Formats: sequence, C-alpha cells, structure tokens
Amino acid sequence: MLGQDGPDGCCPALLTAPLETDQAETLAKVFKALGDPVRLRLLSMIASRAGGEVCVCDLTPAFDLSQPTISHHLKLLKQAGLIDSERRGTWVYYRLLPEMTDRLAALLTRPAEAPLTEPAGAAS
Repeated sequence: MLGQDGPDGCCPALLTAPLETDQAETLAKVFKALGDPVRLRLLSMIASRAGGEVCVCDLTPAFDLSQPTISHHLKLLKQAGLIDSERRGTWVYYRLLPEMTDRLAALLTRPAEAPLTEPAGAAS
C-alpha cells in the first residue's frame, strides 16, 4: 500500500530510497489524517485499548465534540487505512490496523549505520 516491498517484505525506509509520486500521495493522506489532534488522540485511544477494539460509545465522552463530529474523524482515519470498523446493532466498534502503523514505523525508521572500524594498523 505504501510502496514497493523491500527484501524484508515491507516498504523500504524513507532514508534508503526516495518515494515515488504515488507513494508520496498515499503517505500524505495518512499523515493528513494523523495531523489533527482529535484524530491522533482517537487513534491512540483505539490502539491502547485492551482487547484491541473500542466502541464509539466509549470514545465520544472523552471529547467535547458531538457524536457526528467524532464519527467524521473516525471515518477519515478509516479512509487513511489506519483503523477498521464493525457494526454490532446500533454501535460501531473500531480497531487499529497494525499493518499500516507497522509500515509507517518501518518507513520512518533510520537505517542502522555500519559500525566504524579502525583502519588497519591503528593502535588500540
């Protein structure tokens, strides 16, 4: 989703290969979704919930916003591929999509630098 698979089956790190245009456009949508404090907080509430999912009825009281506004923010997180939902009766339950957050983490991780070696003949 975020780019071509590297040798480990995930996207190459941002600092090891430049992004293609389509990769940058996809990532921009994800970062735009994360760029709002309400959505970032909603994502953290979903991600940190024991059991891996949370009802919208438990999310709404944590904000001084209407339920339709919270639902709009959740919709944007879902469109960005960060969360998924399931309707059960009148309530909707949300869960994190760890594939996307794992890909973001891998993308933003700096590659390990090779350890410095001493030149041949250097005194220790």
